[in-house]
Amino acid sequence: MSVPEARKGTPDPTLDQAEFRKRFLQQFQDPAYDPLAGELQRIADAAWDAYSHHRKSPKTRKAGPGFSDPDYDLAVDWIAAKEAIDLAQKRHEAPGAPSRFLLISASSRSEHTCPGEMSKSYRLVEIAHQVLASAGNTEVEVLELSRLTSEYGRHIHPCKACFSTAAALCHWPCSCYPNYSLGQTQDWMNDIYPKWVEAHGVMIVTPVNWYQVSSPLKLMMDRLVCADGGNPDPTSTQGKKTDLAKGLELEGWDYPKHLEGRLFSVIVHGDAEGAGGVRRSLSDWLRAMDLEPAGGAAEFERYIGYWKPYATSHEELDRDQAVQDEVRNAAWTLLEAVKAKREGKLVSAGKNLKEPRQK
Repeated sequence: MSVPEARKGTPDPTLDQAEFRKRFLQQFQDPAYDPLAGELQRIADAAWDAYSHHRKSPKTRKAGPGFSDPDYDLAVDWIAAKEAIDLAQKRHEAPGAPSRFLLISASSRSEHTCPGEMSKSYRLVEIAHQVLASAGNTEVEVLELSRLTSEYGRHIHPCKACFSTAAALCHWPCSCYPNYSLGQTQDWMNDIYPKWVEAHGVMIVTPVNWYQVSSPLKLMMDRLVCADGGNPDPTSTQGKKTDLAKGLELEGWDYPKHLEGRLFSVIVHGDAEGAGGVRRSLSDWLRAMDLEPAGGAAEFERYIGYWKPYATSHEELDRDQAVQDEVRNAAWTLLEAVKAKREGKLVSAGKNLKEPRQK
């Protein structure tokens, strides 16, 4: 089968030097930078040089053994991310090691920036945390996605949709970032990937934002596409060469499921509408990656302070003991499912199903 050519024709986003310098220097508006104007101009010159010469990954080293092309120059950032994932996988597989749980608070609200108040998602996560941490031989980590809105230099950059060009072009872990020439740095996902990998159980708690998940959660979800069929060997595509990636997929791609078998819980809370659709969407997404539902009690959607003023939403949660108990039940359900799975008492559903994609 011939390899299709990559389709091109969208407008060129390349900036001229004047516009680049304008955008680069806009981040230094504080008067404290005024005495450093000369130094900033020189830094802007260096940044322009990196941008104009497309130095995405200026620091590389040879891939070495275990890759299809050991002499290919891989970004040191990617190598470090891959090593962290490999270590996390060993922790996940270690018999007798603690059961590991990843609790994700998906709201963008934080008391440490504009809203001035914590989220209900975080409070619900803390309830689950208490249950799981009290069980013994467990390790629980809370991933608070509101750090994207409240912490300096914390980003999850958008997915560039490499997978839709060819599965093999989407690397595991993602190799699109950091892109130093475009200023797309300090990407959080290289820290987040190992958290998912080492976990035996994952719980997502999210609010409803306009009938959808929160913005931070959607960013993370999109960047986890590489965990569902992504290519663990960037040297096989010589980085991002589309013709090589298309050829590999057409030869037969095995779509490796890098998070297969982890158990999950989903809790969605809203104030008026949309919670059911969000819960189903999250559950379907996790199942599509071959994560497994922990059980009926581990998935639910509820309205807290239905059509009540937002100003009293935390007081509504204080009074809603039923929702708090449901969160505890979800945590216990996830805990028991993980325990049963690790003891070999929980059989993976659909283990022998045929993959419909070409392999």
